[in-house]
Amino acid sequence: MLANSKLSGYLPPGSKRLCTSLLHNEKNEVEQSLERKKFKWNTTGVSIVSDGWTDIQRRPLINFIVIARDEPIFLKAVDASGEYKDAGYLKQLFVEAIKELGPDKVVQLITDNDAVCKSAGLSLRYDFPHIFWTPCVAHTLNLALKDICNPPSEDVDPKGHELFSWIQEIEKDVRNIRNFIVNHQHALSLFSSYSDLRLLKVAETRFASIIVMLKRIQRVQDALIQMVFSREWSFYRVEDEAKVQSIKNLIVEDTWWEKIVYFLDFTEPIWCMLRAVDKDEPMLHRVYAMWENMIEEIQSKNSF
Repeated sequence: MLANSKLSGYLPPGSKRLCTSLLHNEKNEVEQSLERKKFKWNTTGVSIVSDGWTDIQRRPLINFIVIARDEPIFLKAVDASGEYKDAGYLKQLFVEAIKELGPDKVVQLITDNDAVCKSAGLSLRYDFPHIFWTPCVAHTLNLALKDICNPPSEDVDPKGHELFSWIQEIEKDVRNIRNFIVNHQHALSLFSSYSDLRLLKVAETRFASIIVMLKRIQRVQDALIQMVFSREWSFYRVEDEAKVQSIKNLIVEDTWWEKIVYFLDFTEPIWCMLRAVDKDEPMLHRVYAMWENMIEEIQSKNSF
């Protein structure tokens, strides 16, 4: 702002000063601020939170964040390129982070609930009996939803496949509707004339992605119905006319929409708890009561 204002008599610092003395002074201020926070760790103890992700250069990174009360501090990120990320490798990283902070300060380690993270986290009890491994509640709930939405094959579990395969079909139908509209300019323009909301393409890594997607398509139900009954849709022709008709048949089918309503209804307790725990604040003291309430609410839902 100062540079663009062209203030009379103001001479902005040059690049050399910016990347030397000014940067050094700013770094010292940040470090002093962090030291004041770290001083409390001897009294409060800390939790280490670790999570993996991929940056824009497609490098697999493993983050480590230290949390004491409500004050998260970034510790480091490890580039795991070329590494086989098994339980042994993860345990080695966890141990290094614990020793870097001091084992006497660390109370717990929080990670995803993947099998390798679970194995590595639980194995820490042999080296550090006082440190607890805690799985991420939000990730655990998301895995539960994935199990519901991806039923076992008919050969493995015929009953489970029969009970939940319709959910997989619903998800496939919604994705087909979304892709058809977004990928055809005329259909997208027609849909936009009836709705200000867009059809979402939810990232696979997002928690409860199927619920987010189905909630949105439910909100634009009226717009979709108006679209397929409009005169413009009647004259709409593409290479695959059968595809157009199949999309319309889904949108006007009451039973199809009832299945969506039922799915959202019986997963609502999971969705509500997921939103409640996916926050930057202490939640562990409330998780057990919320978990019991969630199970009771799901069991109270009527059968489809």
